[in-house]
This record gives sequence, structure tokens and C-alpha cells, in this order.
Amino acid sequence: MQREELLIDRKDDLNMSKVIKFKQKGEFKKTYAFFDKALNLFDSSILDIYGKKGVEALRSATPIDSGLTASSWYYEITNDGTGKVSLQFKNSNVNNGVNIAIILQYGHGTRNGGYVAGRDYINPAIQPIFDELADKAFREVSKL
Repeated sequence: MQREELLIDRKDDLNMSKVIKFKQKGEFKKTYAFFDKALNLFDSSILDIYGKKGVEALRSATPIDSGLTASSWYYEITNDGTGKVSLQFKNSNVNNGVNIAIILQYGHGTRNGGYVAGRDYINPAIQPIFDELADKAFREVSKL
């Protein structure tokens, strides 16, 4: 059995010393076991499914002029080796160093001093995908 104590001294406005004591008995075997199960439970192929769904949602929501921006969506799944896995949506349509999907989303200035207002198309398209993924992950973790 492991026993730890933490003492914190704090001076308040009256220059009186207060001691806060925390005592912990036992071990964290069950907690560590739960997190190990949760970590091993996650199958990154699920992200591949939601990546494809996200790309399709973004393609259909992207404003179409030439269709190049809509067809340039893709996703990447990265794993940093510590158990952190991420799903990133990207767009490869870049003109003169400017990502066209971003200026469609947020707006941009024009050569003659005008401004083209942005149109929020990314967030409404991708939010249902993130919600569905979060619900699925919650259901899986709840099974533990």
C-alpha cells in the first residue's frame, strides 16, 4: 500500500498560517487499467471512415466556381507515438501562396481596394462529422 501526503502552507491577509493536508491511501491500479483499456480500445481505422465522410461533406459544401477548391480536400491521420491520434482536414488549392479554401471561408481584399466577404461553409459542413465521431468514441469508452 502506498501512502502520500501533501502539505500546503498559505498565509492569508491576517498573517495567519493555514495548513491544508491531503492524504491518499492505496494504489491507482484500477485507474491505470481503465486508461490502458481505453487507449487500446481505440481503432484508428475509425478515423479513416470519418475522414472520408468529412472530405465528402467539405466537397459538397465548398462554393463552386471552377470546382478546383472543392476537389482539393483531403485528410491526414497523424499519430505522435504517445497515443495521441489526430484527424486533420486540408485543402491543397493554393494560388500565389494563398490557400483558396481559407479566403473563401474568411474573406479577402481585392486588388482595387474592395473586399469580398467570407462565407462560413467549413464549420457547418464538418460539425456533424465531429459530433458523430465524438458520440461514437463516448459510446465505446462507456462500454468499459
